[in-house]
Amino acid sequence: MTQPADVTAAVDLSTTYMGLQLRTPIVASPGPLTGRLEPLQALEDNGVSAVVLPSLFEEQVAHDELQADSLFELGADANPEATSYFPDLLGYASVGERYLQHVRDAKEALSVPVIGSLNGATPGGWVTYAQKIADAGADALELNLYDVAADFDATPDQIETAQLELVSRVKASLSIPLAVKVGPFYTAFAHMARRLVDAGADALVLFNRFYQPDIDPDTLKVRPWLELSRPSEIRLPLRWTAILSGRLDASLAVTSGVHRARDVARALLAGADVAMMTSVLIDQGPLHIGVVERDLTDWVRQMSYTSVAQLKGSMSHRNVSDPSAFERANYIGTLTQYANTFHAGWGFGPS
Repeated sequence: MTQPADVTAAVDLSTTYMGLQLRTPIVASPGPLTGRLEPLQALEDNGVSAVVLPSLFEEQVAHDELQADSLFELGADANPEATSYFPDLLGYASVGERYLQHVRDAKEALSVPVIGSLNGATPGGWVTYAQKIADAGADALELNLYDVAADFDATPDQIETAQLELVSRVKASLSIPLAVKVGPFYTAFAHMARRLVDAGADALVLFNRFYQPDIDPDTLKVRPWLELSRPSEIRLPLRWTAILSGRLDASLAVTSGVHRARDVARALLAGADVAMMTSVLIDQGPLHIGVVERDLTDWVRQMSYTSVAQLKGSMSHRNVSDPSAFERANYIGTLTQYANTFHAGWGFGPS
């Protein structure tokens, strides 16, 4: 028989993520609030345990370099004495330089770990920015493998090999921990997860949210579309976190659909080290961090736990009585239960 929880007992919410000691498992993932110093400070003031800065995109850097090159070449074929043809680039700061300054400013202003973020798809000189972010003071780096495999001639093995090479080269350039944020769209995700860790990932962040474009039938244009996450979206990362927990030598982070304390609790039970949130913070503001922490503390007490370490992974694939619930998600049983509920709701009995 479960003993009633001691409501006065101290609760230890601390956790370890990629070797970083965090006060709680609540982390702010990349978003508008982590892109500016003032909201970053508000997040820390309300109890966030770490922040992940918005991604520096490979395309942004490439475009910025092309723009700078075109400015330097402007007037190159004019009279060599007409130096006024050349643009005044004094004080010009590239997107990469601005990003590195944001890392430095965040580190100076905050006491919680600051995690930089890169979004890239190719190796090459691009990986040098990983070291630059580390040199700017970031405590860790998150490599965001956001890529739509739309090339008909690219095989799955070619795509995965390129991503693994990128992870390996980024890791080789770093002296700080590396997290790799991925989507779920791999043929054999468990195998790919292990290969990512073997390539150097110190943590896996599950999962990327792929923002889908929309078609406007009135203007006949393709338009970007941003929709904030819903709590129901947590089920996919929960499923894979529970399957991977205890089987990889890496930290695990759940993102997508983390809105409330119960979502953080579910992530921890599945085996995650941290739960990351963005959408709800955009909607509710930094004050929501404190609400989530208080509610999580209450839940831990109610369940008679004393620490995050004690409960972490207790509902993972390795520890539940029916692991197939994570593998097939009880497909037939779920559909049967839904059908019976539907019929009962309409006054129909079992057929």
